[in-house]
Amino acid sequence: MTRRDFVKVAGAGLPLVCGFAAVNSTFHGVRIGVQSASFTFSGFNLDEIIKTMVEVGLAETDVMSEHVENYLGAPVPLPGTGRPGPWARPRGAEGTKPPQRPAQGGPQGAPRIPRVDPAVREALRKWRLTVPLEEFQKVGKKFTDAGLKFFSYNLSFREDFTDEEIDRGFQMTKALGTDIITASSPVAVFPRLVPFAEKYGVRVALHNHREGPEDFSKVMEMSRNFWINLDVGHFVASGYDPIAYMKEHRDRITNIHLKDRKKNNGPEMEFGQGDTPLKEILQLMKKEKYPFPAHIEYVGPAGPRAELAKCLEFCRKALE
Repeated sequence: MTRRDFVKVAGAGLPLVCGFAAVNSTFHGVRIGVQSASFTFSGFNLDEIIKTMVEVGLAETDVMSEHVENYLGAPVPLPGTGRPGPWARPRGAEGTKPPQRPAQGGPQGAPRIPRVDPAVREALRKWRLTVPLEEFQKVGKKFTDAGLKFFSYNLSFREDFTDEEIDRGFQMTKALGTDIITASSPVAVFPRLVPFAEKYGVRVALHNHREGPEDFSKVMEMSRNFWINLDVGHFVASGYDPIAYMKEHRDRITNIHLKDRKKNNGPEMEFGQGDTPLKEILQLMKKEKYPFPAHIEYVGPAGPRAELAKCLEFCRKALE
């Protein structure tokens, strides 16, 4: 940063982080960030994600474990590796299910669980149990040094996780500088997470794909440390009302994912083209001064920089 730039930033009252102006993507009190799934198919590593966030002007992020672990050398591919990009997605008519490609997993909107060689899975477990936690601290510092907030760690615990692996996941989360985990995990796994969430003082937020209010209630009843990471697009596609849910459960939501989908398990669309009331959701957050952020999650054919810039502009205009 030049002396002239420093004077401009200081004069504008913007906070400085390690010589750089902290990125600000708060509009009318509503914090807008990004879920790193938005970089699926791009091949971007963490350095490129950070660079793009700064360029676009997105201040905070919910980061997938795959992005962090791949960056640190774990046997984990970047999200989207080996799968067709969004331009190859089948588009079904509204009210119909698009044709499925069995090799890619379950119904649209459901988390894709890759078929992993048992030896590779065991190598990942060993890596998780032995990688120095200082490496995760360095990752968290990369974000803060760039003027960004590492809001939450998207670590999806599975039934094949050992207790030692679960414990290590919580340690990694704290080392990254956050106390929030978002998890696309089976509800059946959450009872095993209770002692670890309480031990480390971490909130674990269930992320929905096809899950609905009943699944959320089951999880929240297990522990005060269990919250909700509400994907409003998936919620609409599954037949539920995200606005009503947000009004009723605002005190147990860590963050929401902004996604636009059609009803009846319809496809994901560009912002403003689906059935998700994104503008009304953002206006509600503004009116009620909800403390939790909204994280953009969208993958489009123009690539992360162009698509995220359009999504951010949509949010800015929606909040005017």
